[in-house]
Amino acid sequence: MMKHPDYNSPLELKQFLDDNGMAMQKKFGQNFLVNGEARKRLIDALDIDSSSSVWEVGPGLGSMTEEILSRGAALTSFEIDHGFARLVREFFSDYSEKGKFTLVEGDVLKTWKKHAESAGVPDRFFGNLPYNVAATIIGDTINGGVRFDKAVVTIQKEVAVRMCSAPNSADYSSFSVLCQWAYDVRNVLDLAGGSFWPVPNVASRAVLMTRRDDFPRCSDPALFMKMIRQLFSSRRKTVRNNLLKMAGGGDVCDSVLSAAGVSPNARAESLGVDELLVLSDRLSEAVARK
Repeated sequence: MMKHPDYNSPLELKQFLDDNGMAMQKKFGQNFLVNGEARKRLIDALDIDSSSSVWEVGPGLGSMTEEILSRGAALTSFEIDHGFARLVREFFSDYSEKGKFTLVEGDVLKTWKKHAESAGVPDRFFGNLPYNVAATIIGDTINGGVRFDKAVVTIQKEVAVRMCSAPNSADYSSFSVLCQWAYDVRNVLDLAGGSFWPVPNVASRAVLMTRRDDFPRCSDPALFMKMIRQLFSSRRKTVRNNLLKMAGGGDVCDSVLSAAGVSPNARAESLGVDELLVLSDRLSEAVARK
């Protein structure tokens, strides 16, 4: 088994990469979490033991991978960088031999569904997610009908703010609704730039997502997801104007809004998740009658 570098030392990490002819790739949003205490706190929040199964996105050189495996969980890591994948496979070969570690190479957005079909969905999800695709990864799993019992993700702070935002705030969006529909979302900790190497030029925050037991709370989840995308597509428009096409005309739209108790002059950002779920059910009923 190949020995990994000191995960808390940027100098040693850089030297290790240099010695192996590798470099950090900005296109993959690569940053290593070099704060050992923060790593422990994140996995504490994930709440795992030897009975847990976990997906990890972007193991890099395996600092979080080691923390997860050391707690006895069965881990599958998704890594897009072939150089990192080769090294992580060597670092944790003993866990692979015990059936505790699996590595899936490639873009997680293109590989997770196929892997889920063959190996099933785990109860935990973890990732220091690349900032340019974090919201896409989170949204893709929810849209794909997959939810985890618990997920801990480190993401750009502004994305974390959107996930937790309430109605009538500037950051409230269809993504906020999607996340809060599927999960209870709360902040875990903020991470200063110095917690990473290389130091990112954005602020970072970790959030815990806990599966909602009352999900989906609507009769037609696919329609609900389509509806919230439509309602938030033009934020300056009223709910009525954004919903006209989906409802199939003004009269139907007006009856749907009336039945849901939503003012036609309201805007999407003023409606909470529960109000939107009711609106979706009334819309579903109206569409079914047509």
